[in-house]
Amino acid sequence: MYELLRPRLPRLLLAILFGVLSLGSALALAGVAAWLITRAWEMPPVLHLTVAVVAVRALGISRGVLGYCERLASHDTALRAAADVRERLYTRLAAGPVDAVMRRNTGELVSDIGTSVDELADVLVRAVVPISVAVILGSGATIAIAFISPAAAMLLALCLLVSGVAAPALSARAAVAAEQLAAQHRSQRDTAAMIALEHAPELRVSGHLDELLAEADRQQRDWGHAIDRAAAPAALASAAPIAAIGASVLGAVVCGVVLAPSLAPTTLAILMLLPLSAFEATLALPGAGVQLARSRVAARRLHMLTHPGPDDLRRPTVGSVDLEPGARLAVTGPSGSGKTTLLMNLAGLLPKEIASEAAFFAEDAHLFATTVRDNLLVARGDAADDELRDALYRVGLGDWLDSLSDGLATILVGGSAAVSAGQRRRLLLARALISTAPTVLLDEPTEHLDAADGSRFLIELLTPGAFFPDQRTVVVATHHLPADFACPIVKLGACE
Repeated sequence: MYELLRPRLPRLLLAILFGVLSLGSALALAGVAAWLITRAWEMPPVLHLTVAVVAVRALGISRGVLGYCERLASHDTALRAAADVRERLYTRLAAGPVDAVMRRNTGELVSDIGTSVDELADVLVRAVVPISVAVILGSGATIAIAFISPAAAMLLALCLLVSGVAAPALSARAAVAAEQLAAQHRSQRDTAAMIALEHAPELRVSGHLDELLAEADRQQRDWGHAIDRAAAPAALASAAPIAAIGASVLGAVVCGVVLAPSLAPTTLAILMLLPLSAFEATLALPGAGVQLARSRVAARRLHMLTHPGPDDLRRPTVGSVDLEPGARLAVTGPSGSGKTTLLMNLAGLLPKEIASEAAFFAEDAHLFATTVRDNLLVARGDAADDELRDALYRVGLGDWLDSLSDGLATILVGGSAAVSAGQRRRLLLARALISTAPTVLLDEPTEHLDAADGSRFLIELLTPGAFFPDQRTVVVATHHLPADFACPIVKLGACE
C-alpha cells in the first residue's frame, strides 16, 4: 500500500503534529480545568487562579484552531498523494501490456482507478493520522496518570488497548467481509451504468434500457444488503470504546477513593477527569480500522490492475499468421476469445509483437468534442476536405454530412453523444479509409449497424479493390461473416 501511495512524509508529519497538538490541548484542558474547579472550591485569592483561567481559554481556542490546521494538512497530503497515484497508474497502464486494459470493461476501470484511488488516499486522513495521534496521546496520558497512581495507569492502558486495538480490529474484520462483496457489486453496478450511459439510444430502441437500469439498481441494493450484514459486529466495535471509557473512569474513582487521605484534592480531580479526555483520540480508531481494511483491498485491486497475472493476459498465438501485401483476413469468434488481442499484437501494441506497419482501429475509439473534420484528420493530418467528404459518402454518411449546417466544420458537441451508435461506427470506419497505412486492422467495424449494411460493409472490406486498394492488407475482427462469402478466416475459441 505504501508503494502505491508514497505520501510526502514532511506533510504527513505536519498533519500528525497538528493532530497531537489539537487533542493534546483537549487533554491539557481537562487537567487544567480539573485543577481550577477543585482549587476554586478551596476559595483562594482570585489572583491565584488567573493563570489557570487564561490557560483554559487559550487551550479551548487552540484546540479548534489546531484541529482545523490538522484537517487542512491531512487533506492536502491525501489529495496530493491521490494525484500522484493516478499519474503513476496512468503511466504504468500506458507503458504496460495493453491487453490488461483492453480486456476490461469501462465500468471496471472507472471503479478501479476512480473509487479505489480515493479509498487508498483516504487511509492518510482516516487511519494513519488518527492512529498516530492516538498512540502518542494515549502514551502521554498513561504516563501522566502513572505519576499519580500506577494502578489507575495500568487500568487506563488496558482500557485504551480495548478501545484503540480490539475495537478497530473487530471493525476492520467486519469491513473486509463487506468490502469483498461490495467490490463485486460495485463493479457490476458501474459496468451496467456505463453501458447505459454510452449506449442509451440504441438500448431504448431495442427495449433493453429499463432492464439494464433495473440491473444497476439491483446491484446497488445487493451492495446495501452486504453492508447491512456487516453492521452487527461493527456496532459491537463501536460500543467497545464507550464501555472502556466507563471502566477506566470507574477504576480511577476507586483509586481516588483509596488514595484520598494521601493526595491533594486538586490531584484527585485530575486523576478522575483526565481519562475522559485520554479516550477522545481513540474514538476515531474503529473507523480507522475500517478505512485501513478498505484501503488494503483497494491497494490489491490497483496492484492487480498494474501487475496482471498470467490469467489476465491470455493471448492467442499469432506466430502462424502470415500477412502478405494485399491479403484479406477475417478473425472470428465469440466475445472474449481474443480477437482484439490478436489485432493489437499485429499492430505492434503488445510486448513480443509482430513488427509491422499497421494501423489499429479500435471498436471503442474516441470521438472528440470538436469538428467532423478534426475527428477524421486524426487518421491522417494532411487529408484534403474532398478526401474527407469522399470517405464519409463511401461509408453511408453523405446525407448526414449534407444535413449539417457547417458541413465538415460542424462541431460534435459531446463527442460520441452528438451522433448515434451507427453514425459513430461509420465515422470510425471513415477514419480507416483516410489512413494510408499499408496494413489496416479493424476491430468490429460493423457493430451497431443493421444486418444488411453490416454484411455489405464486411464483404466490401474483405474484397480487394472495393473499400481499400488491392495492395493494402486488411484484417477484420468480427463475430460472424456472411454465410455465402468466402475469405481466409482465423477462428478463435472462447476463453476458458
